[in-house]
Amino acid sequence: MTQAESEPGVLERFSAEPKTSDAITEVRPEGSNELQAAEVRVEAEANEAGDGPTQKKPLGFYLSFFAINILVFLFALDSTTLAVAIPAIAAELHGTTLESFWAGIAYFLGLVVSQPLYASISDVFGRKPPLYVAFLLFTAGSLSFSLAQNMAAIIAGRIVQGLGGGGLDVLGEIIVSDMTTLKERPLYLGIMALPIAIGSILGPTIGALFSDYVTWRWIGWIALPLLGVAFPLLAFFLRLRPLDQSLEVKFKRLDWGGMSLFAVGCTVFVLPLSWADALYPWKSYQTILPLLLGAAMLVGFVLYEAKPEAPVVPHRIFRSRTAAITLCGAFVHGMTLFTLLQYLPLFYQAVFLDSRIGAAVTLLPTSVSSVMAAIASVIAIGKGGIGYKYRIWVSWALVLLGTGLLILLKPESSSSSMRYGIPILWGAGIGALLRLLHLPMQASVPSVDDTGHAIALLLTFRCLGGLVGLAIGSTVFSSSFASAIASAGELPDSLAALRDAHNAIEFIPTLPALGLPADVIAPVLDAYLTSMRAVFCVMIGFSGLGLISSLFTEELTLQKTDRGRQHFET
Repeated sequence: MTQAESEPGVLERFSAEPKTSDAITEVRPEGSNELQAAEVRVEAEANEAGDGPTQKKPLGFYLSFFAINILVFLFALDSTTLAVAIPAIAAELHGTTLESFWAGIAYFLGLVVSQPLYASISDVFGRKPPLYVAFLLFTAGSLSFSLAQNMAAIIAGRIVQGLGGGGLDVLGEIIVSDMTTLKERPLYLGIMALPIAIGSILGPTIGALFSDYVTWRWIGWIALPLLGVAFPLLAFFLRLRPLDQSLEVKFKRLDWGGMSLFAVGCTVFVLPLSWADALYPWKSYQTILPLLLGAAMLVGFVLYEAKPEAPVVPHRIFRSRTAAITLCGAFVHGMTLFTLLQYLPLFYQAVFLDSRIGAAVTLLPTSVSSVMAAIASVIAIGKGGIGYKYRIWVSWALVLLGTGLLILLKPESSSSSMRYGIPILWGAGIGALLRLLHLPMQASVPSVDDTGHAIALLLTFRCLGGLVGLAIGSTVFSSSFASAIASAGELPDSLAALRDAHNAIEFIPTLPALGLPADVIAPVLDAYLTSMRAVFCVMIGFSGLGLISSLFTEELTLQKTDRGRQHFET
C-alpha cells in the first residue's frame, strides 16, 4: 500500500471532494449552498442506514439485480456475436475488409465515448434517467442493425448500439456498487461474472447459429425481448435514493467541456488507427494529422479535468498507484479479450476451413473455462489467505501463456487436443480478469462516492483497449495479408479476388466451397495463417505488459461497509 493510501487524511488534503464523513467541511464555490445542504443531508442518511453483508435484502433488490444481469449479458453478447457472422454479413452486403472490421470497431467506439459520460451524468441526475436513455439508444441501434441493407447502415447501427450499450454496462455495474458494500461485493461480482462471461465467450457461437440456421439479422433482434424483460423490472423495482437538487444546479454541475473534449478526441484518435496501411499509408497526412490531433485533444482533456466541479475523470482517483496499474491492466485486458475473440473464429474458418458452427464449437471449451474462472476468481477472494493480488498474477500468466501458444496452431500439425486445449489457457486467464480487476480499482477510491467514477474508468479503459486492439488488428491483418498474398505466386481465377486484400474477410465463406486441391489452396491458407499470427504476436507483447504491470498491484482491504449517496432504498 502506498503512503497516500495508508495514511488517513492524505487523500482528503489533496482531493477536490473529501470523504463522506468530512462533507460538511468541503469548500464549495459561492452560490452552491443548495447543493451543499442536499449532499450533506443525503450522505448523512446513507451513513446512518448501514448495510452489512448479512442484512436481508428486499425482493426489489433481487429483481433489480436480475435485470442488471440481463443488461450486462446483452452488452457482452453484442461485443462478440459479430466475430463469426461478419464474413456472412460482408458477403451478403458486399462489404470490404475495412468495412467488415469497422462493424466491430464502431461498437467499441460508441462504448468508449459514452461510458465516462454516463457515469458523470448519473452522479448529477441520478442513475435511472441516463439508464432510460441507454435503453432507448440500444433499442434503436439494434433495429438499425437488423434492418440494414448495406455496410454503412450496419456500421451506423453498431455505433448507436455502442452508445446505448455503454450505458447499460457502466450504469449496471455502478448501480450494483450503490446497492452493495465493498465487503459483500465480491459475491455479487462473482454472480455477475456468469452472464458477462457467457455473453462474451459464447457470443461467437450464438452468432454462428443465427448466421447458419436463421439469419445474421437475429443478432440485433434477439436484444429486443431481453430489453423488454429488464426495462419494467428496473423501472418498477429499482429504488435508489434520489439526489435532492434543483434542475438548474444539476445542469451547472455537468462537465460540458470535458465531455466534448473526450468524445471528439477519442473518435479522432481511433479513426486513423483503423485505416492506417489499409486505406492510407502510415506516413500519409491522412493518418498522421488526425492521430496527432486526437492525441492533443485527449491531453487537453486530461489537463482540463482539474477545473470542473464534477469532472468526467476526477484526478484524485489516479493518485493511487494501484488504481493506475489496474487501469493499465484493464486496457491490456480489453485489447487481448476483444481482439482475440474477433480473430480466433476467423482463424479457424480461414486457416482450418471450419464452418461458422465448427469454429464456434472449437471455442466452446474456452467458453467453459472462462465462465468457471470468472465466477471462482472473486467469490473465493480471501479464502485460504489468498487475496486478489496473487489471483491477478496467475491470471495474467495464463493469458500470456495461452496467447503465446496460439502461434503453434497450423492445419498440418495441430492435433485436436491442441486446437481445443491451447485457447482454454487463454480463456481461463481472461475470464478471471473480467471481475478480479474490479476489486483493486474499487478498493483504491479515496471516497465511497467515487466508486461510480472508478467503475466507469475501469470499463472505459477495458473498452478503449478493445477499440485500439481491433483498430491495430485491422491494420496488422490487412498489411500482412497484402504482403503474404503478393508472394504466394500465381493464383487460379477462382482465387484471383484475393489479390486485393480488401476482399480477404468477405472471401472466407467461399474457401471451403471451392473444392480446390490442397496444393492449389495452400498458398492462400498460408497467407491467412501469416496474417493471423501477426495479430497474435502483437497480442503476446501486450499480454506480457499486462503481466509485468500487475506485479506492482497492492493488496488493499475489502472490509469496507460504507455506502454511497444513491444506495438502494428498502
